[in-house]
Amino acid sequence: MSFPVRSCALVGRFADPRIADCLATLVPHLVRRGVEVLVSESDALASGLKDVTVVAEREIGKRADLAIAVGGDGTLLYAARLVTGHGVPLVGVNRGRLGFLTDVMPQDMLSSVDAALAGELDEDRRPLLKARLHDGKGLRGEAFALNDVVMQKYDTGRTLDFETRIDGRYVNTHDGDGIIVASPTGSTAYALSCSGPIIEPHLPALVIVPICAHTLSDRPIVVAASSVIDIALLERLDTRANVTCDGMVLGPINPGDRLEITTAAEQITLLHPPGFDYYKLLRSKLHWGRGSFER
Repeated sequence: MSFPVRSCALVGRFADPRIADCLATLVPHLVRRGVEVLVSESDALASGLKDVTVVAEREIGKRADLAIAVGGDGTLLYAARLVTGHGVPLVGVNRGRLGFLTDVMPQDMLSSVDAALAGELDEDRRPLLKARLHDGKGLRGEAFALNDVVMQKYDTGRTLDFETRIDGRYVNTHDGDGIIVASPTGSTAYALSCSGPIIEPHLPALVIVPICAHTLSDRPIVVAASSVIDIALLERLDTRANVTCDGMVLGPINPGDRLEITTAAEQITLLHPPGFDYYKLLRSKLHWGRGSFER
């Protein structure tokens, strides 16, 4: 960051005692550094924090110079939605379980925050996905995702029939529980649990991963980041499906509707401690190399 940090947004489940402990240390530290601390109205009700400025959630991205997500990867994804389009960098303090995105440990929190204020953390720009849901009347909704866009069945035990097209070319007709379109960042999330490949975060690619496909040959594929991916739900008895972006519901998708997914022009900037190593992160989180010497 090349500009002074005058205001910092804190994002997290403030009612969680583990998060509250971090905030009790972090808020006064930021205040002593002369930084205005911003929290959303809903978080303020759950926390009872002092010396903070309460703002509407929609104002977070406009008013913050820096955002700190305290929690797990889901918290950082939520924070990313708040700052998308505003160029606000994100620091993730890990109080969750896995922590692919929240890579600052609690014991390093204050030193990492000081480094962020001094512009000494490593910037890591990650592409976003843009999902647009169309029905017979036109565009019905759109949203961004850092990890993935998912079309998945709900409230029924029946599988879905749907078609995929890439850049207008027919690819396949699928029978299964749904489909994931993931960014490289999201390749280690839901897509990985469905046997998708791990994509290096800065590779210009997207991964398309069927969910519980009825046909074993219906496999994940990797396509260019410039691709336009279209998914159309087909008519079938008792068909019900939702579209989610990073776990947040964009809306229901009905037979005849079209879901369009592209790489967005917007990006999210993550801030990492100096020496961040993606492959070391993979070894740590996926327990690779056990029994071998750390290099």
